[in-house]
Amino acid sequence: MKKFILFLLWTSLVFSDGIIIPHPPSPEIKPIPLSVDFHNVSCKIKEGFVKTTVYQAFLNDYNQDIEGTYIFPLPKDASISSFSLFSDGKKIEGEILDKDKARKIYEDIVRRLKDPGLLEYIGGDLFKARVYPIPAKGKKEIEISYEELLKADENVFRYRYPLDVEKYSPKPIREVLIDVEIESSIPIKNIYSPTHNIKIEKKEDYYAKITYKETNTKPDSDFILYYSVDESFLGASLLSYRDEDDGYFLFLASPKEKEEPFPKDITFTIDTSGSMRGEKLKQAKNALIFCIDSLNLEDRFNIIRFSSDVESLFEDMEPSEWENKNKAKRFIEDMSAGGGTNINDALISSFIKVQKRPHIIIFLTDGIPTVGERNVDLIIKNVSGKNKGSRIFVFGVGDDVNTRLLDTISQENKGFSTYVSPDEDIEGAVSGLYKKVENPAFSDISLFFSPIKIYDLYPKKLPDLFFGSQFIVLGRYKDYGMATVTVSGKMKEEIKTYEYNLRFSKKETKNDFIPRLWATRKIGYLLDQIRLFGESKEIIDEIITLSKKYGIITPYTSFLVVEEEPKRIEERFRVLSKTEVGATAVKDAKKVFALKEETLVKPSVEQVKYIGKDVYILKDGIWQDINYSDEETKKIKYESKDYFDMLNEDLARVFSLGKNIIFKYRGVWYQIID
Repeated sequence: MKKFILFLLWTSLVFSDGIIIPHPPSPEIKPIPLSVDFHNVSCKIKEGFVKTTVYQAFLNDYNQDIEGTYIFPLPKDASISSFSLFSDGKKIEGEILDKDKARKIYEDIVRRLKDPGLLEYIGGDLFKARVYPIPAKGKKEIEISYEELLKADENVFRYRYPLDVEKYSPKPIREVLIDVEIESSIPIKNIYSPTHNIKIEKKEDYYAKITYKETNTKPDSDFILYYSVDESFLGASLLSYRDEDDGYFLFLASPKEKEEPFPKDITFTIDTSGSMRGEKLKQAKNALIFCIDSLNLEDRFNIIRFSSDVESLFEDMEPSEWENKNKAKRFIEDMSAGGGTNINDALISSFIKVQKRPHIIIFLTDGIPTVGERNVDLIIKNVSGKNKGSRIFVFGVGDDVNTRLLDTISQENKGFSTYVSPDEDIEGAVSGLYKKVENPAFSDISLFFSPIKIYDLYPKKLPDLFFGSQFIVLGRYKDYGMATVTVSGKMKEEIKTYEYNLRFSKKETKNDFIPRLWATRKIGYLLDQIRLFGESKEIIDEIITLSKKYGIITPYTSFLVVEEEPKRIEERFRVLSKTEVGATAVKDAKKVFALKEETLVKPSVEQVKYIGKDVYILKDGIWQDINYSDEETKKIKYESKDYFDMLNEDLARVFSLGKNIIFKYRGVWYQIID
C-alpha cells in the first residue's frame, strides 16, 4: 500500500491527500505502504482563487503487477477540475463520495491495515478511482487538480497542505517539492510559514513565489503558509490564539519592496591578527571586496583592519564612488596577518562622530582579546558607552572566540552574532549577511498597543527592518477585541508612525502553533541569560515549567524523552557549558541563538507529538497527554465498536497517533488499548 496523502486546506480540521490501497493478489503481497518516489505540488493563487495541481508517483517494489484503489480526501468546498490516470491508453474515471461514505471506507482501511494513521482524515468528502495495473518493479504516476476560493481573515490568508502522512513511506522520498505562486492587486506583504523553511521570491509588490523543497526525506508535519496584503508602506499582520487563559499573539511587519535604496553608512572592521593567516584571511578579503562592489551609490563607508594596532582606510566616512572603492580594494589586497587581537580599540575606532542615517558595523574576528584592554566586562562597557546608535553585526570565525563577549556586544548594540566553524565558508557567510542588511528601511522601532494589555514580548529588543525582510514579535495579551497597534521608527532621517486596527481574538484555536512558538522563544531568551550571566534557580525552574507545559526539550528537561538511551540524551540535551571560549561554547551560542530566533514549530524528538495545543509523549509504548499523571481512566479497546462510535472530527488526529493512547476529552481521561 502507498500512503501518499496530499492536499491543501484552509479550514482547521479538514485534511486532503492521495493514497493507493493495494488489493493483494496473493498472500505474499501484504497491504503495507508502497514507497513514494516523488511528491510535487503546484499551487497558483490569484485574487484568492486557488488552483492546485498534485503530481505524484507510487512505486510497486513487488515482482508482479498489483491492483489498487486511489483515494483523495477532499477539503471543504473544493472541486476537482482534472484527474489524469491512464491504463492501456484509456483514461480512468473516478467518483466523489460524501463524508458518510468516505468514513466507512477509512474505517475499513484501518481495520485491514491495522494502522490508525488515516483516521485524521475522517470528516470530509472523498475522491475514489480504481488503479490497475501498477506494474511490477515499476511505478504509477497520477496528476490531480482541484480549485478552491480562499477567504481572508482580516487581511491574512492561510494555506495548509498536509505532508504529515508521508512519514509512513518505508523509504525516504526522493523529492518533495511545493511551489506556490501568489498574484494580488493589493500589495503582498508578510509571508510566513511556521512549519517549513521556505524560499521567498518577491520581484514586485504584487507577485510572490514560495518554494519548499527537500530530497531523500520523510516529511513529518503539515505545510502551513500565511500571507497578508496591505496598501501601506509598512504592512502589518496579527495572528492570535486564545483558549481559556490569556491569549498569545504573533505580530509581523514588513516594508514594501524598495524603489530606491535608502543611503547608509557602513564600517567593515576586520581582524588581521596572526591567527587569521592563510585561507581565513583570503576568504575574508574576498568577502570584503564583494561588499565594497555591492555598495549603493549614496552610501558612505570605511574599512578598519586591526591586530595589535588599529589602522583605518579613511579618517571618516567617504562616499562609495569609483575612486574610493578602488582605494578600498588596494587596502584590502595589502592586508597581511600578524600580531595580537586588539578588540577594544578596533570597535571604538569603528564608531563615527556624526550619525544622521543608519550606521552599520560588520565586525569580524577569530580570536579573544590579547592586546590592549583584555577584560571582557570592561570592553563591553567601553563599547556600549561610546556607541551613539551604531548597529554591530559580529562574525566569530573558528572556535577560539569569546562567545559571551561577542554576543553581548552584538545584542546590546542592536545586531546579532554569527559563528563560522573552521570547516565553513567565511566568504559566503559574510556576503550573505551583507545582502540582508545592505538596504535599511526602518530603524529604532517601537510598538504600542491600546487598549489591549500585552506582556512577555520576544524579542525583548526589536530589530531594524531591512527591505526584503520582516520581523516577528510574539507575546501574550489580556482582554480581547479591536486594538490600535502603533509602530514608530526612523526612516531615512525622519520619524515615521503607522497605526493599524487589529483584532485580538476572544476565542481562536486555529493558530495553535503560536503558544508553542512563543514558549520556544522565551526559553531561548532564558537560556541566553544563563549562558551570558550564569545559572539561577528561578530561571531554571521557569525553563522546566515552560518545557513541560509546551513539550519543548531543553538542556534541563531531557527526562521528557523516556525511550532514548541515557547517553544519547546526555549528548543531545546536556546542560549548557560554563565555558566562554572553545568549540562547545560556539555550539551553545548557535543553539541558543536559533531558539531565540525560531520561526518554525516542530517537535524536538520523535517521542513528542503536537495535536493542536496538546502535547503527547511516548512513554512505555503509550502516547500520553503530557499532563496525565496516573489518574483514573476509562479504557476502550482499539478497533472495538466503542472505539469507532467515539471517533469524531475532534478526536481524529488524536486517534491517528496509534493503538495505545491516553487522552482527555470533555473532562474525562480515556485510554485506547490494543
